[in-house]
Order: sequence, then C-alpha cells, then structure tokens
Amino acid sequence: MKIIVPMAGRGSRLRPHTLTVPKPLIPIAGQPIVHRLVQDIAKILKEPVEEIAFILGDEAFFGDDVVKSLEELAEGLGAKASIYRQDMPLGTGHAIMCAKESLSGPAVIAYADTLIRADFDLDPTADAVIWVKKVDEPEAYGVVKMNDNNEITELVEKPAEFVSDLAVIGIYYFKEVADLKDELQNVLDNNIQNGGEYQINDGIKAMMNKGKVFKTGSVDEWMDCGNKNVTVETNSRMLGFLDSDKVNLVASNVRLDNATIIPPCYIGDDVILTNATVGPNVSLGKGCHVTNSTIKNSLVQTHAHISNAKLDNAMIGNHVSYDGEFTSISIGDYSVLE
Repeated sequence: MKIIVPMAGRGSRLRPHTLTVPKPLIPIAGQPIVHRLVQDIAKILKEPVEEIAFILGDEAFFGDDVVKSLEELAEGLGAKASIYRQDMPLGTGHAIMCAKESLSGPAVIAYADTLIRADFDLDPTADAVIWVKKVDEPEAYGVVKMNDNNEITELVEKPAEFVSDLAVIGIYYFKEVADLKDELQNVLDNNIQNGGEYQINDGIKAMMNKGKVFKTGSVDEWMDCGNKNVTVETNSRMLGFLDSDKVNLVASNVRLDNATIIPPCYIGDDVILTNATVGPNVSLGKGCHVTNSTIKNSLVQTHAHISNAKLDNAMIGNHVSYDGEFTSISIGDYSVLE
C-alpha cells in the first residue's frame, strides 16, 4: 500500500500563520497536521505501508527542514519517503501527476488540510473508495450522487439543488492507482481544465465512464484546518479525542508556579506557567512562558511569551511576545505586541 499526500498549497486562508510555516506543518494538539493525518491513515489501513509520496511546493518555502520531517515521518511508519515538487498551482490533478513515478498499485490519496477519526475496512468489491461525511449544508461542498447499488455515479460540486448530503472530504483509495494516472494523463494531454486548473475529479469521472466501481467510505469525524477559527476548533476537538484515548498530553518538565491546567490540554516541553490558568482545550508548544494570564480554547505554537492576557479562541505563532487585553486574536510568527 502507498499513501500519496499532495501538500503544495500555501494555505492563504490561514495567514499570517502560513506565511512562515506550510499549513500541513501547523501543529494540532502538539503534532503537525500532516503527521497526524498520515499516522491515522496508516493505522486505519491495517496493512503495511511501503511508500509515502509527498508533493511539495517550491523549495524556497518547503525547504530541507520540511523534507527531513517528512522523511522521518515515513521512516517511523516503516515506509519509504518519496518527495516530489509542484512548482505551479495547477490543481489537484496536476499535483497528483507530479508524483506519477509512484502511481502504481493500491494507494490512498489524502490532502493534507484535514484530519479524521475513523475505523473502516476497504471494500474488496470496489475499484475505488471516496470517503465522505454527512453534512448539514451540502450546497457548500462537493458531494457524491449514488445509485440503488450504493455505488457513486457522479461527483457534483456545490449543487444548487439537493443531490445528496454526503460531502467528499479529500481522501481516496484506488485498488490500482495507475488507472487514475492514465486518466489524469489524458486530462493533461487534452488540456481539460476547470477553473483554470487540472482536477482529480475529471480523472475520476473518466474512470466511472469506463465502468470502474466507486463506493463510499464514511468517517466518524472530519476536522478541517482551513482558517484560524476552524483550526482552533479542530485543535479543541482533537484534544478531546486524545484525552478520551488516555494519551498523556502534558510534558513531564512543565513548571507550574501558582498555576492550574484544566484538561484537556497539550503542554509541551519546558513550558513555564506563572500565576496562570490554562485550559480547557489549549495547546501550548515547547518553551512557552505564560504569566498572569488565563487561556482557553486556543492554539499557541512554540516559544511564545504571553503576559497579562485573557485569551479565548486565539491562535498564536512561534516566538511571539504578547502582552495585551485582546481575547480572540490571530498573531503570526515572531510578532511582538507589548
């Protein structure tokens, strides 16, 4: 089994945090999004993963440190890491084809801006599986249309009229991913574009037209990391899941001085809390110092210094110094507000 992870996007909706850190490496409950996603998929597959192919953007943004972290991620799962580059933002289909040398055999394709909680078995009768989640407002999503045999017959993007309430979440399984590669090559060769980009859906539709059987897979939880508010919410939800799983989220060398931690919280190494109350639903990265403050429902990355604050629904980057009265804030790396 292979896992293919397109992650070349710049994450513009999550700025300022993605001005300095690629969105898939933003930490959720103390671990980068892409690490959590890949580890969870590998666990769900219940079979060995031999290769993980990552499609990155340009080297200026996705540099050697990013490559090293992804190689370590793959090695930790007993898999080979393959690194590819998508230098131009030409769509999902184009991104996948940047890794065409790895597109053979059974594979899962997963976009690195979402997290899931699931437990499933792959349907052996299906040529491909598209994972979906039932949503309240299907007109805001891409959805699947089904037939009486519970097979997917069509993909519909943001339908004006009701088609189904099963939204595509961006995770796919192909029994033979080379079938998708062949169809996407035809998309590229014939310059078939939607919105000025080459899309995975056009390859999938071509497979359906040739009789390939697509089934749905469902997930228990689908968590987005698209913008600041939903990323903070996803951090809170993931902390709750990990706490229920009895995962230890507080480092052993955290220093408390007249301070209280209200779980669930992730507290990293060398964090110092002085006259502070932290939690619930807070992630504090390593090396943070929090003084005379209360923080809840917030995501703080590494080495931030926070004083005299009352934070709720806040997202703070690395090496930030903040002393202030605002509550629901979003501050990028290396910012100083005192």
